[in-house]
Amino acid sequence: MADFSWMLHRLADKLSRRTVAEGKPSYSQCGEDLIVRYIFDSLRIATPRYLDIGAHHPHYLNNTYLFYAAGGRGVNIEPDPELFADFTTRRPRDVNLNIGIGAAEEKLQFFVMSVRTLNTFSAAEARQLEQGGKVRIERILEIPVRPVNAVLQEHFADAAPDFISLDVEGLDLDILRSLDFSRWRPKVLCVETITYSDRRTGVKIPEIAELLHGHGYFSFADTYVNTIFVDRQVWQAP
Repeated sequence: MADFSWMLHRLADKLSRRTVAEGKPSYSQCGEDLIVRYIFDSLRIATPRYLDIGAHHPHYLNNTYLFYAAGGRGVNIEPDPELFADFTTRRPRDVNLNIGIGAAEEKLQFFVMSVRTLNTFSAAEARQLEQGGKVRIERILEIPVRPVNAVLQEHFADAAPDFISLDVEGLDLDILRSLDFSRWRPKVLCVETITYSDRRTGVKIPEIAELLHGHGYFSFADTYVNTIFVDRQVWQAP
């Protein structure tokens, strides 16, 4: 079968440029980046630094490309080697890491799904998706993972990122529980807070909001799929 991926990339680039010319672009799944842009505009932060965990694609369904396009820089984490390859060419100003985030420095099984947005390190999540009948496990890779605090220490030692985007299919809560908020406290987080369902019957994961509210964040907006949390003290500062 012919490979037309290069044509799709060119089309995506043209559409992105046209959207920019016509108005405010959004590259997120449900316009989350525009909401986050409003927050940072309100905080007078023109080019926020970001950590994008589970970045997926340089600009398609991506919560940080809007800020990159405006001159911002950050760190993208994408464990799928094929998806990662595009970041090295399309996000050259960023630090791009072909790793996952886990509890320790080790290698873990990474489940590459037939629908790439559903890739996961969670065996239980992968098996459950496959049981639904519409998604299958294409292959299982051994991918290095690092703790989130180690990545932050290496790349944000001077100050926490302004924005963390988190979408890791089933492990978001575990990563947030491991994050040292006393050392690295982002001003804004965008987290997937709903379970996946191909029948649109996903349910919210209340523990994520409970955890972040306990750390002094409030829910600024919810797009059904993702919730955007803001540091209350930062938002209410004079």
